[in-house]
Amino acid sequence: MGLWKWRRRRERSGGRRWAGPKTTSRYPEPLTLHQLWMVSLSAPVSRDRSASRTTLYPFTRIADDSARGWLAEQWEITSREGLAGRLDELSRSGYRARAQQVFGVAPLAWDAALYVDIARLGFGAGLITEAEAWTALKNIVPSVVRTYASWQEYADHYLLGRKVWQDQLSGARDGSVPAPQSAADAHLSALLDPANGTSPWNLAPWDTISHPDRAR
Repeated sequence: MGLWKWRRRRERSGGRRWAGPKTTSRYPEPLTLHQLWMVSLSAPVSRDRSASRTTLYPFTRIADDSARGWLAEQWEITSREGLAGRLDELSRSGYRARAQQVFGVAPLAWDAALYVDIARLGFGAGLITEAEAWTALKNIVPSVVRTYASWQEYADHYLLGRKVWQDQLSGARDGSVPAPQSAADAHLSALLDPANGTSPWNLAPWDTISHPDRAR
């Protein structure tokens, strides 16, 4: 399986230049608060400036080929069936099953963030429709809401999952070195900073998903 390999490469990747039109030109309708909350589950995954955190589409500019490339190269996903299988794996066990067995912890937030990121990439790659992508995101919500009571708790468990993953990579000698933990810490701190007006976690507070949906 390519789970550990994907995260190593993903974090090692640098910024890319995007030549396509802005995502909002294709998808001008703002997300509702519930939709933004679901998309925000993947906010910790990518620190790239090319990543969009306020649209279902995963990038700030249209780059369907890049979405297909990410899935194929980092997750070995090239079909609807492959996408469905990987999402099912993450929703049922993912990294947390292995982490529980080896380290005695089961960081759902890590798997949930990857799950939502992959579903969004699948939409961007054209492997699933917009409706199918929203259905996939809705499927992960109940387990996340049962497990956490705040974005802070979610962030803490995400970072715990990352540390478990780093332990798995401690013996790697292939040059695929992940970003330092301090980079992930800083990214999560920015998302949690109440003064950060662009953070999706401030735009859609944790209890948003427990109240009726509304436009932003």
